[in-house]
Amino acid sequence: MSAFEKATAVQRRTLDADYEHSITELRYDVELDLGWSIGGKPNGGYLLAILARAACDALERPHPLAVSGHFLRPPEGGPAEIRVETVKSGRTAATARATLWQNDKPCLDTLTTAGELANEPPEFEGLKMPSLPPPEECEGRANAPFPVAILDHVDVRIDPATSPAQPNGNPVIRGWLAFHDGADHDAMALPLAVDVMPPTIFHLKKYGWAPTVELTFLLRGLPASGWLAFQADATNLADGWFDENATIWDSTGRLVAQSRQLALVGRSK
Repeated sequence: MSAFEKATAVQRRTLDADYEHSITELRYDVELDLGWSIGGKPNGGYLLAILARAACDALERPHPLAVSGHFLRPPEGGPAEIRVETVKSGRTAATARATLWQNDKPCLDTLTTAGELANEPPEFEGLKMPSLPPPEECEGRANAPFPVAILDHVDVRIDPATSPAQPNGNPVIRGWLAFHDGADHDAMALPLAVDVMPPTIFHLKKYGWAPTVELTFLLRGLPASGWLAFQADATNLADGWFDENATIWDSTGRLVAQSRQLALVGRSK
């Protein structure tokens, strides 16, 4: 089991028969690992991956095709509960609502549509992988203005031309990422992949922890082994809020994941 699989493992509860027939939801136990945190709080993509795993288990479908999460309050590390309610089950796809609870309070509310990708070649590709220097010629993340424990698990290499260490007024960051333990990213790990790069608004000299308020993830393909390439960009910054788009390509250049999120401008811990 890889470090990511261990950190995102969910355990379905065994309910007594009378109680099981009285509810319409399944419940899962999970241990939130602060080794996957940013600024001392579990990373949003990490949390989204956990809830997607629980939803897919409940729906008995292998792939989280689309996941939309609203972040209500940041959880702490340690035990938490996931409540999953099936909304619809069809032949092609099924949908479930999964909510993360801790200390009797909801922390993250998600809607997941799950199914199974055949992973056939794309019929059309409108967004090609950008040209990037190889990972060994890119910069590792360093000197973050807050603790970034997740970097002990994820190796993020940034194209020097888009390094936020040299803010250029253009909120675009490109690069590569991989797990330090050598594990390959699979469909369940891609929700994490879209949310591990530094905030693009560092290029606008807006620094600090930028909490995600809403994050939508789309699975577009099953990644091949090797490094993942990424590009993240922001299109609007106003009234203390910004959007951020992320695109992920696998080592063959195939687009495998996309996301869009709304976040608050960075603030000091």
